[in-house]
Amino acid sequence: MKITLKVWRQKNAQDKGRLVTYQLNDVSPDMSFLEMFDVLNDELLLKGEDPIAFDHDCREGICGACSMFINGKPHGPLQTTTCQLHMRSFKDGDTIVVEPWRAKPFPVLKDLIVDRSAFDRIMQAGGYISVNTGVTVDANEIPIPKNIADEAFSAATCIGCGACVAACKNASAMLFVAAKVSQLALLPQGQAERKRRVQKMVAQMDAEGFGACTNTGACEAECPKHISITNIARLNREYLTAKIASEEMIEEEVVA
Repeated sequence: MKITLKVWRQKNAQDKGRLVTYQLNDVSPDMSFLEMFDVLNDELLLKGEDPIAFDHDCREGICGACSMFINGKPHGPLQTTTCQLHMRSFKDGDTIVVEPWRAKPFPVLKDLIVDRSAFDRIMQAGGYISVNTGVTVDANEIPIPKNIADEAFSAATCIGCGACVAACKNASAMLFVAAKVSQLALLPQGQAERKRRVQKMVAQMDAEGFGACTNTGACEAECPKHISITNIARLNREYLTAKIASEEMIEEEVVA
C-alpha cells in the first residue's frame, strides 16, 4: 500500500506547529497503525530527522495512551484504540491526517503528545475510596445484584484515553468523570464518600477548563470501551443529590 501521511509536528508547547506531509510506499495491510508510525520513524532517523513523538505503552488496547486524532476522528475510523487499528482499515493511495487531541485542558507537549494530567487531578480530587473497609471478605459476603455489578464493571472499563474529550465540540470530560463516579457509586464500598466524591470531582473538572456536556452522544460513539452516556445521567443525579444534601445540612446548622 502507498499511503500519504499529513502529521502534526510541533517542537514544544510554545511552538505554533504545522502539518507535515510524508510518503510511505510499502505499507502492509496487516500492520497496526502504530507499527506504521514505527516504520516512518525508522525512515526519519535514517535521514537524520527528528522522529514523530507519540504516546504508546501496552499496545493491547488497555492503557489508553495511544491518543491520535485520525482523519477527524479520535483513534481513527473504528471504535477502538489506535494501537488496535490496522492499516487494512485504509485503502491504497489514501491520505491520512493525524493530529493530537484538540482541547484546552490537553495542551500539546510535542507533536502528537498531549498533557492529560488534568484527568489525574480529577481522580486525585475524589476518584478513590479512602475509608477503611476492613479486611478482605469472601467474594459472596456482600451480595450485589448482577445487573448492578455489571453496570459498575462496565463503567470501570474506562481507560482514561480522552477520546470523549476529543470528540466533544465543547471538550467535555463528562463521560470520563461519569464513568469514574458510577464505578464507585454503584458498589457498597463507595457509599461512605459518595456525596463528597462527586462534588469534588465535578469541581475539579470545572477548574481544569473542560466544557459542558453537549448531549450529542459523540463521546459514547467514539469511546473505545463503549462507555454508555447513561453514566452521565447518573453523574447528574449524584451531583444534584449531593448538592441538595449539602445545602440542607447548612440550613440545619444555621437554624441550630
